[in-house]
Amino acid sequence: MIKQWLNWRTLLAFIAIIIVSGTIWYSQYLANKIAIDETRRVESWVEAQRTIMQAPDEANLNLAIKISSENEDIPIIETNEKDSITNNYLNLDTIKVKEDAGYLLHKLKEFKRLHAPIVMVLTKSPYTANKYYYGKSKLQSQVRYYPIVQLIIVTLFIIVTIIAQQTTYRSRQNQLWVGMAKETAHQLGTPVTSLKGWIEVLKEIPGTESINPELVKDVNRLELITDRFGKIGSQPQLEERNIISQLQYMVDYMKKRASNRVEFRLDTEGKPEIAAMISPPLFDWVIENLLKNALDAMEGQGKIEVHVAEAPAKITIDVTDSGKGISKANIANVFKPGFTTKKRGWGLGLTLTKRIMKQYHKGDIFIKWSEVGKGTTFRIELVRQN
Repeated sequence: MIKQWLNWRTLLAFIAIIIVSGTIWYSQYLANKIAIDETRRVESWVEAQRTIMQAPDEANLNLAIKISSENEDIPIIETNEKDSITNNYLNLDTIKVKEDAGYLLHKLKEFKRLHAPIVMVLTKSPYTANKYYYGKSKLQSQVRYYPIVQLIIVTLFIIVTIIAQQTTYRSRQNQLWVGMAKETAHQLGTPVTSLKGWIEVLKEIPGTESINPELVKDVNRLELITDRFGKIGSQPQLEERNIISQLQYMVDYMKKRASNRVEFRLDTEGKPEIAAMISPPLFDWVIENLLKNALDAMEGQGKIEVHVAEAPAKITIDVTDSGKGISKANIANVFKPGFTTKKRGWGLGLTLTKRIMKQYHKGDIFIKWSEVGKGTTFRIELVRQN
């Protein structure tokens, strides 16, 4: 279990979490230091205002004026002792102040949530005072928002890395599939050609008349299989065909090779023809794989129904069997290479089927329904191509 989690994705996510966590902590540390410094600056600014307001005319106000004028980034709003806004404010959007009557009141509410006011008592009796509410400088806001920006950047980095890895993996997998298929077609080609030659020889030998037709069928079958493997890796030429005729041919073909205790049914909703762009050899391969799997799942008896329906945008083909069904734990794995519940087999049939539908026909195939002990429905979707 631990080894399954110890991979490059987990390591990458762990490093990203450390980077983001460290950045957030340090950014908050800096933001808090800036906030403390800004509070001191506002206190100094208020004290400078007090000095300017209360000092005699002959006093030297250079330092107070300098401190008062140096605040160019911390927004401040002055109110009286009753929290009524005066005309004295600093570092706010003057255009919004003029155009929006509620702008100052909105900012005042915001500043009240951030800090307690700094109070300048003017007279004790009667009590009069100015209160100074202040907000965050642009620098403090930028420092606080910086971790969010970095989090987005790190997330994008992880996404791009994962996509690149998946693309590389798919590319290598495609090369493996293509190489295996081409080699299989090549290896089959030589003995098939030789068998065709021997059939011609047998035709000249008396007493082989009943054998030759069956041999021809088998050799033609081998040629079809070779042709199917040869088309893997290259873009096949799609042709407009009647889907119902193709399905009827495959149902009849499998029916002859199945037990008489298996019932086959093709439901076309009364339509004699539904046209679609397909590669006939590869499409037949898909249907053959589904029907073979259905027969294996029923173990020699049951019912197989093929239902075809069309819509303006797509054609759907449902292949339903009354077999043993697929458990929920295995549904997500049925199209993965090497997965099989059979005692024999490589677990490549449904993987090739998925590839043929998605890569060559721009369609899809998936499990629409399955229940253990009741059966399974595979759905094929063919997108109509204008």
